[in-house]
Amino acid sequence: MLRRMQFIPGRLIQTIPVVFGVTLVVFFLGHLLPGDPAIAILGEHATPARVAALREQLGLNLPLGVQYGQFLLHILQGNLGQSLTYQVPVASLVLQAVPVTLSLLLFALIISLAISIPLAGLAAAKPGGAWDYVARGYTLLGQGMPQFWVGIMLLLLLAVGLRVFPVGGYGITPLDHIYYLCLPALTMGIAMSPTIVRSLRSSTIDVLGSEYIATARSKGSSGTALFRQHVLRNAVIPTVSIIGVHLGYLVGGSIVIEKVFAIPGLGSLMLNAIFSRDFPTIQAVSLMVALFVVAVGILTDIIYTLLNPRINLSEGGEAV
Repeated sequence: MLRRMQFIPGRLIQTIPVVFGVTLVVFFLGHLLPGDPAIAILGEHATPARVAALREQLGLNLPLGVQYGQFLLHILQGNLGQSLTYQVPVASLVLQAVPVTLSLLLFALIISLAISIPLAGLAAAKPGGAWDYVARGYTLLGQGMPQFWVGIMLLLLLAVGLRVFPVGGYGITPLDHIYYLCLPALTMGIAMSPTIVRSLRSSTIDVLGSEYIATARSKGSSGTALFRQHVLRNAVIPTVSIIGVHLGYLVGGSIVIEKVFAIPGLGSLMLNAIFSRDFPTIQAVSLMVALFVVAVGILTDIIYTLLNPRINLSEGGEAV
């Protein structure tokens, strides 16, 4: 196993230029946003003298190259700047929001897998059968529904209509957090599951037709034991990459979902920063999201390698 994990240092080195490119994009896109941060802080009726003084205090009068150099230096020092809106270090805001967003993503992934694995397994067990048509219909319907629309419909049905879940918020205790995250996680899980169902159904059908499954059946394996021990482990391998990609998309989707359900995560923090033109917060959240996507890519490679012993990514991804 250690030999197959030797690719990790190389992957980490490969992320350095990616992260550097992300800092470039994050910095310059922040400066392309309309509006002057100094005016946003002081208000439209502030005097030109006060605006000029604040711009000098924030370093906005410096050349962009110098500002970018300072931006990189501060990141290396762990200093993400001062929030222009909340007047507190941005790092403290991000550290409060990251666990909320990660909890939401993990919850959504669990719900998505809880929907996808049984549905794909039932569909693949009898292609062309009733469950297969149900799975196909679900994937077509699910891929055609926007995530925010699903969230609003679930909100109207389960929160406003049936009052099973709260309309929004995050609660106080850990149990409250789980309860308040149920509806937004269900929304994201439903949005993610159709693609997983389609991929897992296809790979499961391929695995069920393989020779080693026929051998396992001849030895007496059948039903749930056969699916759990022999089918699922091999069928899920192609789906791992799809899940990794979708987790990256879910971070972007969480921006809208967190706002709809009033979840105090990175998405809500980002939208509030955009509306108030809080450049340091926008840059910090964008950087965190990019780093998360990079980390998910590396984690996906690790899981893929653990599930498939024939793959050795340390040797260029060749089968061994």
